[in-house]
Amino acid sequence: MANDTDTQLRSMIIEGIRDRKGRSITVVDLSAIEATPAREFIICQGTSSQHVASVADSVRDYLLEHGGIKPYNYDGYRNAQWIVIDYGSILVHIFTPETRQLYNLEELWSDAEIEDIPDLD
Repeated sequence: MANDTDTQLRSMIIEGIRDRKGRSITVVDLSAIEATPAREFIICQGTSSQHVASVADSVRDYLLEHGGIKPYNYDGYRNAQWIVIDYGSILVHIFTPETRQLYNLEELWSDAEIEDIPDLD
């Protein structure tokens, strides 16, 4: 179960994704599963590696601007097929469609509660 801080963090991350037209947003709630790397994954995709990098930049900029929150770490910009941003309790995964399908994190964590967030358009 997410606390208020996680709920606010989740909302800001989703807004940051939507700011740059990130698509197919999925929230994977890992809180009921032992030994997970975070309480939640937020997974989304861009249309190309440039779009993936742009969405990742938007998330980082949005959280810094609206919450003064910097990530603990991030990785994946070199080829931008899969960028992960670490906000402690929430890990943000931004994929190209092909890479998302290949790694299929939703299936890997299928015992978690999974919520699909509708695209705005």
